[in-house]
Amino acid sequence: MQATANPATPRPSGTAVLVRDGDAGLEVLLLHRADKAAHGDWVFPGGKVEPADVVDGDAGSVESALRAAIRETQEEAGVDLAGIALPPIARWITPEIRPKRFDTWFFLGALEADRAVVVCNSEMTEYRWLTPGAALDLHHAKEFALAPPQFVTLSWLAEFASAERALHELPRRALVTFRPRPLRLEGGLCFLYDGDAGYEARDLALPGARHRLSMLVSGTTYEWRRTTLSE
Repeated sequence: MQATANPATPRPSGTAVLVRDGDAGLEVLLLHRADKAAHGDWVFPGGKVEPADVVDGDAGSVESALRAAIRETQEEAGVDLAGIALPPIARWITPEIRPKRFDTWFFLGALEADRAVVVCNSEMTEYRWLTPGAALDLHHAKEFALAPPQFVTLSWLAEFASAERALHELPRRALVTFRPRPLRLEGGLCFLYDGDAGYEARDLALPGARHRLSMLVSGTTYEWRRTTLSE
């Protein structure tokens, strides 16, 4: 799967990944998109940068994306993020083969356990607080769908037992910009990410580091394994 000759320009966007501490540990807020089927995409609140979100005339800045994420969270989930720390943890740029592309900053924030969520019932129809492991299990069981950015982010969050640990550690890591390179496989797709040995050559078989997501009929797998020169 090669890039198109004239790919669409990515639209600046922002997403809020909201966590809290529940009875089973760290939980993540997921919203069900209204324009999908009953088992369609579950996403984090967020959306594209609107004119009112633009900071200092730069719609593509991280500050503009943050304002979009805050506004969209209020509109979609009824949650006011004023005063909540929202450090960036990743940046996702839609592959060039897609007709609609987004350049989306992901921000991490922690909410109180009793914070009310009220979905808009237009863009989103329902919400769920789930542990990352439970959300991934539901995806594997085909009970609802997670797009690659959600699947990868939940895989990261599954490492942490509490919202405090996630908020302390994830923003301290080197920020990853995802520019996926999709390749067709028998039974599905593999998305190569920067840092994978096969990323530049678009070659899945090259030995070395692995940073990829495989979405196959048999299941979805995220792999991020670094190697050293001695390996």
